[in-house]
Amino acid sequence: MNKLISDLGPQEQGTIIALRGGRGLQARLRSLGLAEGQVVRKLSALGWGGPVIVLVNRAQVAIGRGMARHIVVSCEEN
Repeated sequence: MNKLISDLGPQEQGTIIALRGGRGLQARLRSLGLAEGQVVRKLSALGWGGPVIVLVNRAQVAIGRGMARHIVVSCEEN
């Protein structure tokens, strides 16, 4: 099942399958370690448009909700 990182629940994880957006946004996400094939876990999200905190490669990364809407992940249904 494919979802956006912004749509994942707390502690839900998935594998990044696509980065949407322009070259600049994709380069910024890759520089943060968010690239295709990486497994990410959503740690938390502040309500009403705050940042999304994800765990990737044992590092916590905070990204804006707008950026999170450009990352497509594949996650297993329970």
